[in-house]
Amino acid sequence: MPPPVILLERLRRGAGFPNPADKYRWGVAPSPSRETLHTMLPVPNPKRRAPFAAGVALLVCTGLALTGCNATKDLPVVGDDNSPTDASTSPVAQASPAKLHVNVKRGAKNVSVDTLVEVSATGGSLKNVAVSSSAGKVAGALAKSGADWKATDRLEPGTTYTVRALGRGEDGTTSRWTSTFTTQALTLDQQTYPSVAPLQGQTVGVGMPVIVHFDVPVTDKKSFERNMHVDATPAQPGTWHWVSDTEAHWRPKSYWKAGTKVHVAVDVNGVSAGNGIYGQENRDVDFNIGDAHVYKVNMATDEMQVFSNGKLLRTIPITTGQQPAYTTRSGTKVIIEKFVSKDMNSETVGITGADAYNIKGVQYAMRVTYSGEFIHAAPWSVYAQGSENVSHGCTGMSTENAKWLFDLSNVGDVVEYTGTDRPMEPDNGYGDWNIAYKDYRSASALS
Repeated sequence: MPPPVILLERLRRGAGFPNPADKYRWGVAPSPSRETLHTMLPVPNPKRRAPFAAGVALLVCTGLALTGCNATKDLPVVGDDNSPTDASTSPVAQASPAKLHVNVKRGAKNVSVDTLVEVSATGGSLKNVAVSSSAGKVAGALAKSGADWKATDRLEPGTTYTVRALGRGEDGTTSRWTSTFTTQALTLDQQTYPSVAPLQGQTVGVGMPVIVHFDVPVTDKKSFERNMHVDATPAQPGTWHWVSDTEAHWRPKSYWKAGTKVHVAVDVNGVSAGNGIYGQENRDVDFNIGDAHVYKVNMATDEMQVFSNGKLLRTIPITTGQQPAYTTRSGTKVIIEKFVSKDMNSETVGITGADAYNIKGVQYAMRVTYSGEFIHAAPWSVYAQGSENVSHGCTGMSTENAKWLFDLSNVGDVVEYTGTDRPMEPDNGYGDWNIAYKDYRSASALS
């Protein structure tokens, strides 16, 4: 026969009056005396139906008969494998609490950081779940049915977590779960950090790819790519493209639409990168696409046409690489970086001997390849601009035109070169647009 306090709790739920016995039920006060037990009964209400009076009479009789029992014995934590889940086999007092389950064992050590904690209930529903550490709570979502709770964030290394859950059985009885576990410790060499370009809040041109660089190689690219997202407003189709184990690019099918707002979410914290490596941190970056600047360089006519949002703003006389020794590449290039003043030493690009140069403070320089091609002011070659190619591979123009173009331009603006038989290499800068979209997409880990 169960303690009288349990019977009182069961009858209280049917009658709906406040439960003054909770403190006895949970063992935080001594067992109630006969006199106290009488004060816990409801004041008679003539409006209640007759069966309630019979229930009260049963409670009084049972309570008086069992005052020698231990009414303060702790109830089990439901779902605890070390505790019974049934309080009694009495047909009058039998409760049906929800059984709670967690997918991480109580007291577990070296839990993998890629674990997504899940809590579920059978024979009832979950009302509240909290998974937390000293750093705060783990984000998660409770199903509308209350059947389960699933974490949406993974775990941090070398951290102790506490799981607390509250459930309710089909008969209204309450179930509680509390447990702890500790995750595996990881060194920095076992974690890979994502760096993202463009930067937060940056405005870039319509040719700018999203670039994610990892400082430790990623071999499980599928797992990572499933957690890397690019959302554009307005929406535009696009794809990831793995350049190497440490770098992934995303570009739309065609140039970005002017004025697009882009959100990048690299949600790889705790995600397995393969070979015992895990993502170190999530990254979220928002950037903007500016006006549609497309510059068309014709190396046969030595001219650059500058278009903005489809409108021709200016045609600039230019000179490019002397042929055949320093032929400038044909193809689609993208402005990588800008310098108001840039020292240029030919030895850094392998040009030595009689053709070597070392020019200090070249003005309004904009890089378009990693190998050293720039657009810049070249006052020393004005005589050739618009008529012949005399440079070592850069695109030179007058200082006045260079400043005007520099002020107009953003990183990510497009420069389309034609007129030579030397192609632009896709990996020599932001050369993503030199690969057909179908082929570009084939380098996605999820293609």
